[in-house]
Amino acid sequence: MKTPHIKTELPGPVARQMLARDAEYVSPSYPRDYPFVMSHGRGAEVWDVDGNRFLDFAAGIAVCSTGHSHPRVVAAVKAAADQFLHISSDYWHEGQIRLAEMMNALAPMNEPVMSFFTQSGTESVEGALKLARYVTGRPRFIGFLGGFHGRTMGSLSFTSSKYTQQKGFFPTMPGVTHVPYPNNYRPIFAGSDQGVAVLNYIENVLFASNVPASEVAAILIEPIQGEGGYVVPPDGFLKGLRALCDRHGILLIFDEVQSGVGRTGAMFAAQHWGVAPDIMCLAKGLGSGLPIGMVVAKKTIMSQWARGAHGNTYGGNPLCCAAAIATLELVSESYRQNAANVGAYFLDQLAGLAARHSVIGQVRGKGLMIGLEFVTDPVSRKPARALCDRLITRSYHNGLILLSCGVSTVRFMPPLMITRADVDEAIHILESSLVEELATPAALS
Repeated sequence: MKTPHIKTELPGPVARQMLARDAEYVSPSYPRDYPFVMSHGRGAEVWDVDGNRFLDFAAGIAVCSTGHSHPRVVAAVKAAADQFLHISSDYWHEGQIRLAEMMNALAPMNEPVMSFFTQSGTESVEGALKLARYVTGRPRFIGFLGGFHGRTMGSLSFTSSKYTQQKGFFPTMPGVTHVPYPNNYRPIFAGSDQGVAVLNYIENVLFASNVPASEVAAILIEPIQGEGGYVVPPDGFLKGLRALCDRHGILLIFDEVQSGVGRTGAMFAAQHWGVAPDIMCLAKGLGSGLPIGMVVAKKTIMSQWARGAHGNTYGGNPLCCAAAIATLELVSESYRQNAANVGAYFLDQLAGLAARHSVIGQVRGKGLMIGLEFVTDPVSRKPARALCDRLITRSYHNGLILLSCGVSTVRFMPPLMITRADVDEAIHILESSLVEELATPAALS
């Protein structure tokens, strides 16, 4: 097993100088935690500017799906750069057309699809919302508590994973009603199946007393909730949501920005339950690090958009399309299956870790989208927020890059090419860091 090579006290001297420069000239709004200043990366390994090596299980927030600087992705981008760097979406080019053809061939809706190209997840969500309103002529939407869909004003109106993302920006887009995301570990409604309870609430409470179903354009949901805690919905919920939408003529939008492109061991997370949306939002892992997103919709829906109804300047950038094509090829060839196989091994190892430490309340996830929720004790299930935050920082000091989600959950979203050896190293660092943290006087304060 490789061991992290931490040469300096973190942050090191070069990093400290750069952090001081950043503080003078870069917006303080970024939600940064520990002071990692990156120099370069290869695969699942990254190095900071002081020469310290880390294992990266955050992957740029699930973006570097094929690993840092995968040779095939880099070669594809270089080849595209030799041809031209930009042509606006007023015109055509091979990469954009080929990428749309590849997406159709992946059959995310089990029928022909069309694609609109964006630069980010939040722009993909904005495009999906506009499309839903345009096609249905309806003004309202339903979102889910705990969801994260972006920070621009339309997507922000759905984002509810932390109130800090909304604070200071009201009013956002009107017409959005939130309902609970079904979480059997932290139930809100009576009943053992929170999926059934949430569907009942929408159908028999919300539609009966507050929101006319006939005015709802779409329901927007993450098939596996990301920022809200890596929450996996109960089996049957997404199928029930699909049926509810069909009964009322409501479009179903799946935000697969974080869960898509092989992350969960399926090409798209919703495929675990055999449910197809009407519209799907993609970004993050699609470009292996280059900024690209897509709004993918059934052809019967997107073909209704009139010329000029929606557009952008950078959509379908040739370099980004080249990166996305190479990424989809790699994921289809082997990395999706690797995410399924290594992810199952990872879940087993984390289950063993949970058996050894009662502060781990739940291990959940699919493929390489895994959450580890920390609690003060297993009976009350009170979130151990401070422990989670300190563990992530201590893991950084021990050579492992992680991020949190939800209230007290560590999320694991490594590159899809990781090996079992990488998992073993990560578990070793994580458990060592947890033992160190639990030995401190304020461990569960």
